[in-house]
Amino acid sequence: MKIGEMITSNSNEQVKYLVQLRKNGRFRRQEGKFLVEGPKMFAEIPQKKLIKTYISDKFLQDASPALQRELGNIPYVVLKESVMKYVSDTQNPQGILSVVRMEQYTEADMMPEGKPALLLILENLQDPGNLGTILRSGEGAGVTGIVMTKETVDIYNPKVVRSTMGAIFRVPFFYTDCLDASIKKLKSDFVKVYAAHLKGTKSYDRMDYTGPSAFLIGNESAGLTEETAALADGYIRIPMLGKVESLNAAAAASILVYEAARQRRSE
Repeated sequence: MKIGEMITSNSNEQVKYLVQLRKNGRFRRQEGKFLVEGPKMFAEIPQKKLIKTYISDKFLQDASPALQRELGNIPYVVLKESVMKYVSDTQNPQGILSVVRMEQYTEADMMPEGKPALLLILENLQDPGNLGTILRSGEGAGVTGIVMTKETVDIYNPKVVRSTMGAIFRVPFFYTDCLDASIKKLKSDFVKVYAAHLKGTKSYDRMDYTGPSAFLIGNESAGLTEETAALADGYIRIPMLGKVESLNAAAAASILVYEAARQRRSE
């Protein structure tokens, strides 16, 4: 269901709007919209969240008959291939780009009924790839929510969105104005909070995560602040060989949540 003529100029107002959504986090938040790029991610978009789709002329020409039938059921705008490259966040655009409505979660959305919560609490993470991987791994392990400080990288950054491989549409997340208050609220709801920390004396796999649990993950270079680490119910460590002192934030988060998942499966 094509809309209008093909857009051939980078100065087109729709193109300028797309570039703003790609580049500017504040603009994304003001609009309540973000970009999703690529056919695999397009297939993950909940229909009620899809606002508008843009397709390059080359992609449309090369699309399989099945995909062309699918595209016939949604309204889309055609962009000249060079315009798609201008708009895209990748060097080799995949030919399809969608504007999607942001989701609004609350902290309550992360506390499911009928099963114990499993949360990740992220303090000031800066790497988009790390955050995206954490969402993806978190979904795989059954994480019920992710709490982040305001200083954490924008979850709607195109690089984060891409690396979640669709998990952004399914894992509840929340940016807190006060991490201290959020952690204390979780503890009042009987969530045990653990910090992966160099001062940890117990190996991560020696603790019990079958009840409501949360893991604190700190900034890639600085780790957790002392104030945040002090709020943990316990320090844990991930044993390592060689001269490595700590793991990448996404790797550490993945190890911890999958240990929790393993324990819950074996109950």
